[in-house]
Order: sequence, then C-alpha cells, then structure tokens
Amino acid sequence: MKTKLFSFIFFLVFVIQLYAEYANNVNLRNFSKPLIAIVLLVWLFLSTNLKGRFHKRIFTGLIFALVGDILLMLQNGKPSLFIYGLIAFLVCHIFYIRAFTLDHKSNPSHKTPYFLWAVGAFAIFCSGLFFYLQPKLGAMQFPVLMYAIIICIMVLMAVNRYGKVNIFSFKLILYGALFFLLSDSALAVNKFAQPIPQGGALIMASYMIAQYLIVYGTVSRQLVVTRTEI
Repeated sequence: MKTKLFSFIFFLVFVIQLYAEYANNVNLRNFSKPLIAIVLLVWLFLSTNLKGRFHKRIFTGLIFALVGDILLMLQNGKPSLFIYGLIAFLVCHIFYIRAFTLDHKSNPSHKTPYFLWAVGAFAIFCSGLFFYLQPKLGAMQFPVLMYAIIICIMVLMAVNRYGKVNIFSFKLILYGALFFLLSDSALAVNKFAQPIPQGGALIMASYMIAQYLIVYGTVSRQLVVTRTEI
C-alpha cells in the first residue's frame, strides 16, 4: 500500500517538475524540486523505520541530495552555490556507496560476474567524459574529476550487489544508479560544454527516476545471506 501511495505522489511531483522545466516556470520549479527528496524520505522512513544501517545510509544520502537540490536551485548569480551543491551530491553518493558496501559484506565470497568488465567500461566512460569536458572546465577540473570518479564507484558498487540481494532490489538500484550517472553526465555537458535542447527536463527526469528507483530498491531489499545488520 505504501509503495503504491508514494509512487502515485511521486508521479505527481515528477509531472509538475517536468512541466515547470518545459514552461520555465521558476516559482513552480522551486516549489516542486525540494518535494522530490522529501517524498522519498517520508516513503523510506515509513516503509523501513530506518531499522538497519543500509536504510539509514540511503536516508542520509537523500538528505544531502535534498540540500544539493536546494543549493543548485538557488545558484543563479551565485557560483559558489554550485560548488556547495556539488559537494552535497558528492556526500550523497558516498553514503550510497557505503550502503551498497554492506551488501557486499553480507556475502563477500560471492563473485559478481562481469564485474571487471563493468570496471573497465565505466573507467573508459569516466575518462572519456572528463577529457571531453576538460578544455571548458578551468578551475573546476579537479572537483569534476573527483565527482566523476565517485559516481562511477557508486554505479560499480550497485553492480556488485548482484547475487547478494534479491534480484528485484538489485535491478532497481542498478538502474537507478545508471540513471543518476546519465543525469549528472547531462548536467556536466549542459553546463560546461554545450547547451542540450530541453536539457533541464532531461537532467531532472533522469535524476527523479534515479532517486525513485534507488529508494524503491531499498524498500524492497532482501539479503541472500545475512551476515551484516540489515
């Protein structure tokens, strides 16, 4: 029941946010954007009571995502807020990584098939995107590189959950991590390289899908072998 209810509420927020992006309605966008993380935080709390470390870490990551959303929302004319927003999302990814690591620790002897292939693929993607953006980054080269590395690690840790949790949770969180990578990559290209047509809508749509799938995967998570606190 909670999943259906909050999925419906989130769908409404999703539609409002996309409409605000397409219509360039700043007031509506500023109203709906914080609701993205707030709805997911309430859903996660009511569904899990934050009983285990995994839930607590995803919840904390979402709080930093909320802070990042607000800072990026207010960044116009204030370049420093973009940096602070970047840091907030960096911390969000670190908490997600720490959560996903718990699943690896629950069954460390299980080897994820094709994990090394995934490492190679995301290393190539991360390097390619960075070198594409590098001429336009200026003083932002190091922060953007660190952010790219961290988000790729987050995706890899989502890949590494295979065989350690139920397949439904694995797929939801993996797809969510990939959508997060898409959103942040589009944001970087749109901001530093060249404007993407309706880039705001693309960035926000992929971001909202990412966070929804990660929370849904967290709510539905079941360990295959319980060796860590749930």
